[in-house]
Amino acid sequence: MKAKWFLLSIFFTLSLILSGCDNSLLVFDPKGPQAKTLSDTIIFSIIMMAGILLVVYILFTFMLVKYRASKMDDNYEPPHEEGSKWLEITWTVIPVIIVIVLSVVTVRTTSEVENKPVAYANEKPLVIYASSSNWKWHFSYPEEGIETVNYVNIPEDRPVEFRLYSFGPITSFWIPQLAGQKYAMSDMVTKINLAAEIPGSYIGKNSNFNGKDFAHMEFETQVMTEKDYEKWVEEVKETAPTLTESEFDELIEPSVLGRKTYSSTHLEFRPAPEGEHAGHHHGNSDEETDSSHHMDMDMEDHK
Repeated sequence: MKAKWFLLSIFFTLSLILSGCDNSLLVFDPKGPQAKTLSDTIIFSIIMMAGILLVVYILFTFMLVKYRASKMDDNYEPPHEEGSKWLEITWTVIPVIIVIVLSVVTVRTTSEVENKPVAYANEKPLVIYASSSNWKWHFSYPEEGIETVNYVNIPEDRPVEFRLYSFGPITSFWIPQLAGQKYAMSDMVTKINLAAEIPGSYIGKNSNFNGKDFAHMEFETQVMTEKDYEKWVEEVKETAPTLTESEFDELIEPSVLGRKTYSSTHLEFRPAPEGEHAGHHHGNSDEETDSSHHMDMDMEDHK
């Protein structure tokens, strides 16, 4: 009966955990080298932790059985036993070794996924600026001179460098099957390097809560063959409208939008916060800047 309740409790616990996850198992279905590295690291860590739990449960069961209460006299006193020096050394050294192994694996993995994929080290990456606003994603292709909203197309078997920043609160850019996640912030540019080896459609999302329509900040990542990608770029240049500054100002206002495509980028009139542009708050109007300046002056006068 106890075994039955134990198995039922495990079943319901797993059901609750998995029901609260939105496609979280996509990380175990990698389609690129960076995602494969992360997936292997997660699996390795799970196996190590499962091994530790197995040893702990075996020792726990052994102690319960060996030192369980017996029917000895109430006046019985067990013999005095000294501590074991070797046991104390063992249970101190083993956790230290586990921490060292996990630390080495984590540091090596972090270094590997932060840089360009090893197999593409000598290739020029496709640079895409991925900027967020409430509640949408803007993808600017400076090399091609085009821009998309809420979807991004990339060629297969070519390194891609996403340069991330935000026109509002901090967000987190994540394509589970292609790479890990990284924050996009308003006053600096962060980078994610990846490559996709299998054409297909992969979900991307914001994994950092940023307001009421946070759930709508998903985008499609379409991995295309080089030929199809070049054809798509040419079609956009020929058929899509240009992006004006006034229209872009409307786009970054808080709203939920579908897909949009343009034959120019907002980088021409609203550069990314890198280099000489770093430190500027995106989306702030002149009035807000003046107001902030006067507030600072009033505070200085008060002092």
